Amino acid sequence: MKRYIIIICAVWCIVVQDSLAQRYLPGQRGLQFTAGAVNGLGPKEGFHAGMAFSVYTKNADRWVFGAEYLEKRHAYKALHIPQSQFTVDMGYYLKFLSDVRKTFFASAGASAMAGYEAVNWNERLLPDGATVNHSDAFLYGGALTLEMEVYLTDRIVLLANIRERLLAGSSVGKLNTLFGVGIKYIIH
Repeated sequence: MKRYIIIICAVWCIVVQDSLAQRYLPGQRGLQFTAGAVNGLGPKEGFHAGMAFSVYTKNADRWVFGAEYLEKRHAYKALHIPQSQFTVDMGYYLKFLSDVRKTFFASAGASAMAGYEAVNWNERLLPDGATVNHSDAFLYGGALTLEMEVYLTDRIVLLANIRERLLAGSSVGKLNTLFGVGIKYIIH
């Protein structure tokens, strides 16, 4: 009886080991779409949306290349003046936590960013005659990200992340905290 239990355990370990090897493989690629809130969880503060391409490394980490749109709204009397940022980024994410079944992963990443900011879509004069003192600008800086992934299948992944961006060049605000959710599709 002991022998059968050992054989069953050995076979089970081989099968589980084989099935866990389908995630975070070197060279695996993924395309992700995210959206969320900026500097708070309400839509009044702003929103962001982005897409990124991931390439996994041999250490179960990944390179991420992405583009993002962020819009914040600044209250002025009865108006909401938009501040829009278009950015591209390149970063490296380190996996620091996963479960035994390889369905949950947590990663921390750092990214270099560059982009362009438009305040009130370059309209300097407001309807009441006031002038916007902030102008459009080129942005540069970086971001730190904490991201959690839950694999629904071997190809479909749900994402949740918190991201802190620091972008010099902005005349309105250099620090922004982003809360986001998204979906990733593993291509290969």
